[in-house]
Amino acid sequence: MSNVHDHSAVDPTPVDDVYREVTRAAMLGLSVNLILGLGKLIGGIVGQSFALIADAVNSLGDALSTLVVLVALKIAQRPADAEHPYGHSRAEGIAATNVAVLIMVSAVLVVVEAIQRWSLPSVMPPQWTLWIAGANIVIKESLYHYSHRIGVRTGSSSLIANAWDHRSDALCAFAVLVGLALLRFGGTNYGWADEFASLVVAAAILFSGVQLFRSSATNLMDIQADPELIALIRDEAGNVEGVREVETLWVRKSGLEFFADIHVEVDSQLTVEQGHRIGHRVKDRLLARFTNLRDVLVHLEPHPHRH
Repeated sequence: MSNVHDHSAVDPTPVDDVYREVTRAAMLGLSVNLILGLGKLIGGIVGQSFALIADAVNSLGDALSTLVVLVALKIAQRPADAEHPYGHSRAEGIAATNVAVLIMVSAVLVVVEAIQRWSLPSVMPPQWTLWIAGANIVIKESLYHYSHRIGVRTGSSSLIANAWDHRSDALCAFAVLVGLALLRFGGTNYGWADEFASLVVAAAILFSGVQLFRSSATNLMDIQADPELIALIRDEAGNVEGVREVETLWVRKSGLEFFADIHVEVDSQLTVEQGHRIGHRVKDRLLARFTNLRDVLVHLEPHPHRH
């Protein structure tokens, strides 16, 4: 039997609280992206800067992706039913993959438009367009740190993806700022700078979409949980009375929750009823201890009887 360890410092947050925290962070991101997107769209149209318009498409696309994630989080919290005995926690990953495809399509459209506009005469942007791009950098970088911190703490792959999306948006805004500044202070000789900045934005959008698709698709393929969580679950199960050894432990991630399949060895001389009680103790203890576990499947193995 495993030694007893003190895990009080790493007790997981109840899953309902995790969903609430992730939802709050996503709502903040949605609000900010909508405000920034509309602001940059108006600024780009009035100031005749396609780079700002491309960046607005980026922010509005982020708002759409966040909205889809919020709907998916709501669906993911539905209890298991006859058609979905494992619950609905995969909704987050499914939504993220669909959003990733939309993000990549929007990047391609921006590239096509930027190339078509490359040979058109440039218009000198007003000075206030630089302030829009500069403010966007600060806001998006702040959102990155906030969302990434919560995403790591809660294990939300979609929120971590959104965090990196905020970081890429900050880099996009920097590219837009440089492009506008070159055109503003360098004159029409730098007329290409606005279109070039929009291509940089499109590349960042495409990269963000690919990364989001990869991370969400990976989670849909029953990826194993972090080694730290697996070790904690193994130790906890090993401390249940009657458990001799933990033979096999699989913990797969599903959205913000986990499913565990565990094989424990018990005394081979026990009756079926006695072994059954031990299995229930293991399951009950793990579900009580790890509140982000949706379900635990316990399989009993005979442990060699020693005299």
